[in-house]
Amino acid sequence: MTALAALPPGHLATRVHPCSGAADGPPLVLLHGWGGDARVWAPVLPALCRSRQVITLELPGFGGSAPCGHWQQAVAAIAASLPPRCVLIGWSLGGMLAARVAAACPERVDSLVTLASNASFIARPDWPAAMAEPVFRAFRASFAANPVAALRQFQALEAKGDPREREVLRQLRGMAASPQPQPWLQALDWLAELDNRELLAALPVPALHLFTAGDALVPAAAAKALGALCPGARVEVLAGCGHAPHLSQPDGLAASILGFLAAPRAKAHPYTLDKGRIAASFGRAAASYDGVATLQREVGGRLLAQLPAGLAPGAVADMGCGTGHFVPRLAARFPGALCTGIDLAPGMIAHARQHHGGDRLRWLCADAECLPLADASVDLIFSNFAFQWCQDLAALMTEQFRLLAPGGLLAFTTVAPRSLWELRQAWGAVDGYVHVNQFAPLAEVRGALAAAGFAIATWHLETRTRHYGQLGELTRELKCLGAHNVNGGRNTGLTGRRRIAGLIAAYESLREDAGLPATWELLYVVARKPGELR
Repeated sequence: MTALAALPPGHLATRVHPCSGAADGPPLVLLHGWGGDARVWAPVLPALCRSRQVITLELPGFGGSAPCGHWQQAVAAIAASLPPRCVLIGWSLGGMLAARVAAACPERVDSLVTLASNASFIARPDWPAAMAEPVFRAFRASFAANPVAALRQFQALEAKGDPREREVLRQLRGMAASPQPQPWLQALDWLAELDNRELLAALPVPALHLFTAGDALVPAAAAKALGALCPGARVEVLAGCGHAPHLSQPDGLAASILGFLAAPRAKAHPYTLDKGRIAASFGRAAASYDGVATLQREVGGRLLAQLPAGLAPGAVADMGCGTGHFVPRLAARFPGALCTGIDLAPGMIAHARQHHGGDRLRWLCADAECLPLADASVDLIFSNFAFQWCQDLAALMTEQFRLLAPGGLLAFTTVAPRSLWELRQAWGAVDGYVHVNQFAPLAEVRGALAAAGFAIATWHLETRTRHYGQLGELTRELKCLGAHNVNGGRNTGLTGRRRIAGLIAAYESLREDAGLPATWELLYVVARKPGELR
């Protein structure tokens, strides 16, 4: 039994198919291809639903979803329709759009599976394993002239090369809807425009790319080319089927997908943080930081207010103190404590030392993951907007635990995965590089705390949205904060006018009455080291 989900404004038509057994992972979200709708998944649903909830979405202009003009808008609509965490599976055009969504929203996509989906649907000089452009243009013209006849031709190509060709063709035509000329022509243009090679090579989530040996639309040779392009992905060619294996081999296809999801995979950090770049970036921002750090000050003040009443530490450390704003405030809150501001950036420590003096204030330039301080030498660690710049959460939390005396407190805020999703999504519509910093999943933060030995006393998630008149206001603010992109996997070359124009256009599609939104998802934590504070 399936239920048609309510369709919020801007979302896609959605059907939820409950798991018939014990669910062992996040739901599967399925995106169909050109010329059909979500009904095409019917044969494979029973096998998939035995271990996962399945959600089918209908692409803009198909089935029950309203059309949209550009593929960037389609990517935004898909992203807006996803659950908080999912496995994204796309067939043909749906796979190309799914790859864009996975690159733009890696905090919501656990894994990506593409099915009979090329990196570029149209052949290019350096990507010959695709459909010849004149063939594609001829088909587009024939669809514009006679949509019904062209759709029947396309269905024949989808079934071609499959040992069960007649049965597959019968199923495709039995599921067919009346073609919608304008929206479907727009979707054909998406196929022509999308070139995911750069994006797939730097994809930040695990990926399985399934091709088929008999496919008449996406040649099997594309599998070898994609495997060379994406050595970290899993690429397979399914034998004995054409472009629609979910119709001819539903059980085998489900086994391939679920086997990939069940296989143990080494945890990957696709984008490493460059500590030297972080230190230099924040050092350069020292003079401008306090002038734009409104959100950081508000959040840090709230964290300070959450510290338990009656706490009387003898030694306090502000980990990632930046310009030192909160160090004198900690000293005022705890008059008997020696307060040390610690930061990775020499420029920040120099600024703090110059602007904040006092007998009980100390300054130290050091990495929070490896501190030159004695065991059990601090009673309270305060850290605001800093831990997201640490690469190894396990090492970070272990080091904080070592530094704290028994009974000591670790109080921190950090940036959670959905932060700046609008900027990430807009960049995802432009290219495949990493332009926005990636933030650790909340489960990893909680797991690192537990593994280090902490007992969590407070765990609070807060979402704040700030608005800007123009995109440049947001990007300038991030630069003044030193919080612009410091990941590996970023584009180290110049960003041309064309890409900037594309970024602005993609972000403008998200504009609200108050302006361009920028979401910050913030985590507040207070954790205790077991024992009695001295």
